[in-house]
Amino acid sequence: MKQLYPVILISISASLWGIIAIFVRKLSSIGFSSMEIVTIRVVIAALLLLLIGVCKYRSQMKIQLADIKLFIGTGILSIVLFNWCYFTSVNKMNLSLAVILLYTSPAFVTVLSFLFLKERMTWVKSAAVIGTILGCILIVGVNQSDAASLSTIGLITGLGAGFGYALYSIFGKFALEKYQPFTVTFYTFLVAALTLVPLTRLWNKGSLLLSGEVLIYGIGFGLLPTVIAFLLYTKGLEQIESSKAAIIATVEPVVATLLSLLLYKESFGWIQAIGSVFILASVILVNFPKKQKASIPND
Repeated sequence: MKQLYPVILISISASLWGIIAIFVRKLSSIGFSSMEIVTIRVVIAALLLLLIGVCKYRSQMKIQLADIKLFIGTGILSIVLFNWCYFTSVNKMNLSLAVILLYTSPAFVTVLSFLFLKERMTWVKSAAVIGTILGCILIVGVNQSDAASLSTIGLITGLGAGFGYALYSIFGKFALEKYQPFTVTFYTFLVAALTLVPLTRLWNKGSLLLSGEVLIYGIGFGLLPTVIAFLLYTKGLEQIESSKAAIIATVEPVVATLLSLLLYKESFGWIQAIGSVFILASVILVNFPKKQKASIPND
């Protein structure tokens, strides 16, 4: 059960990320741009984490100034870079291709973990990465007309989204060597919020931000698929290899697809079903218990 605990935490966090569309589509219909929605998310998350920290984790809110580079890594190089690249790629190419490129992140994490965290590159990890990428390709239903829409800028920013998404696991792992999960999550969103607010000049929409509907969806967005999801993911990351965590987190597109089917009545065919099986099979493969070698008793 102890081995399953981080897997469960990361699976729950990925499932919460899978419901992001509910909040994004609503806030977009109200009149916010993509980056403004990202800013709303990180600002509310930072404020909620600040409140939680003051009430419960005051001792965990202290960091050494020299370590701010770790949170620039998780906050700007990961959260901000990932969102900017992802939304740019969505505007430059077919959405299905943008999603595929985003979920190249497990491959980036596996390679980066091998290079910087000295984690072993095993055939199991390689097979799981291939399985998740194939699953994502199937689950978004790529066809020949989608391939024609691939542009150079879209390709670069799409891969940048996958790279930025992967960086959270890498920088987060380094940060967790010195700090608790709450500290890492709080400073990640604080740095991201302090970066995005002046860039988006969100205060220009002050009256709209204070409307009841925006407050409900904004707080929900900042709490469920953000604060809770990232706390759970970071806690799970504390007890499992970054490459495994990233692969487990790819249950997100499965949840997102089921949401689109049940809530938005969008199509879900047998190809998407096979893609879901690929992803889930990869999660099971990478977490399958290793056989213990029989020990030879001493005489």
